[in-house]
Amino acid sequence: MQHISDAILGQDPGPMLPHLFRISRALAGRLDFASTIRAVADEVIRFLPYDHLDVCVLSGDGTLSAAYETGIHTAWGRIEAADLASSPLRSLFSGAVDHIITDDARHDPRFHFPGAFVQPIHDHDLRARVHAPLIVSGQVIGALSLSSCAAGRYGMRDMVAARYVADLIAPYIFALREGERSRRAAIIEAEARAREEGLRLGALNLTEALEQERQRIGMDLHDQTLADLSRLIRDLSRHGGPDAEAVLTRLNDCVTDLRRIIDTAVPSILQMFGLAHALRIHLERAVDGGTQIDVRDASGDAADILDPVALIALFRIAQEAINNAARHARATRIEVRIRCRAGLRLSVVDNGCGLPTGAHRARRGGLSHMRTRAQLIGARLAIRSGPTGASVTVCVPLPQHTSQPQSAPQPISLPGSRP
Repeated sequence: MQHISDAILGQDPGPMLPHLFRISRALAGRLDFASTIRAVADEVIRFLPYDHLDVCVLSGDGTLSAAYETGIHTAWGRIEAADLASSPLRSLFSGAVDHIITDDARHDPRFHFPGAFVQPIHDHDLRARVHAPLIVSGQVIGALSLSSCAAGRYGMRDMVAARYVADLIAPYIFALREGERSRRAAIIEAEARAREEGLRLGALNLTEALEQERQRIGMDLHDQTLADLSRLIRDLSRHGGPDAEAVLTRLNDCVTDLRRIIDTAVPSILQMFGLAHALRIHLERAVDGGTQIDVRDASGDAADILDPVALIALFRIAQEAINNAARHARATRIEVRIRCRAGLRLSVVDNGCGLPTGAHRARRGGLSHMRTRAQLIGARLAIRSGPTGASVTVCVPLPQHTSQPQSAPQPISLPGSRP
C-alpha cells in the first residue's frame, strides 16, 4: 500500500481539484447507481480517457453484487451476484494489493487463473486497465475500473487520478448501497406482511365458510332427515304398522341422505380408498350422465404419505374445482391428473366456458377458499381460465425423506363406475 500512497502524496493535487469539484457537483441529487456512474463517467473522460468504465460494488456479505458500466457494455454489467473467487480483481477486493495497473490484460497472469471471469477482456479487446479500490472506514466496498483498447495507455499518473476519483465517490457509492439494501429489506418485509395478512384474512373467510357449512348441514339434518324420521314415527304410531316395503323405502331414503351429508362433512372415502378413488367417486356424483370424466394417478400412490391435514386440504381444493366445472362451467369433459413433479401435483382440467371475469381476484367464495387452503399447507396453486376451459393445479411438497415414484398413468375405476 505504501507505493500508491507515496505516489498520491508526491503528486500536486491542484490540477485535479477542478475535475473533482465537477464530479462532486455531478453526484448531487443522484439516487441510483446507473445515473451516478454515468455522471461520474462524463466527468472522468475529460482528464482520463477510456473505452470502458465500470464500478463494481460488493454486497454486505462480501460477494460481488453488481457491476455498473458505461462506454462498452459487457457481460460484467449483467452480473447480479458472483463469487469473488472468479473475479479478476479478487486481489484488490481482498486487500492484498491497493491498486492494479496493466499494459495488456489479455496477457497479464494476474487476470488469468482457473475459473477467472475474463471473457469480456478478450471479447472487447480491453487491453490497458487501471483499477482503484473504493474504501470506506478501512473496508473495500468495490472498485473503480477503467479500460482502453490501446495497450500501454495508462501510467502511474493515471492510477493516482483514478484513486482520487475512487476516494471521492466511495462514500457516495456506500450510501447508495446501504439505501438499496434498506429498500430491499423494506420490500421483503412489506411482502411478508402482505402474505401474512392475506393468509389471516383467508383463514378468517375459510373459518366463516366452514361455520356456514356446519349450519347448512345442521339445517339439512333438521329440515330433511329429522323431519322424514319424525313423520315415519308418527305414521307408525297412528296407523300401527304400515306397509313394510314403504317403510323400508323411506328409511333407505333417510340413510342415503345421511350418507350424503356425512360424506360432505367427513370424506371417509378418502381415508378408506385413497385420493384418486375419492375424487373418482366425487366426480361421478357431481356430474350428470352426459359429462365425460377421467381420473389418472401417475404418482404411485404418493398421496398416501402426505400428512392427513394436507391430504384433506388437497381433496377439498380438487373437490371445489370439480364442483365449479360441473355446476357453473357447463363442461362436457372433466379430467383429474395426479403425478409427481417437484412435489405431488394435482390438476383438474375442464372444457367449459371458463371462470367469470374477476373471479381470480375475488376475496370470498370458492376460489378464495382454495387459495387459503393451499397457503395453509404450503402448496402452490395455479388457476388458468379461458373461453375453452379452465384448469386448477395444486402442488404439495412431499416429505424429503421419501422418494417420488413414477409409473405409467392408470385409469381409476371402481365397481359400478361409469366408463
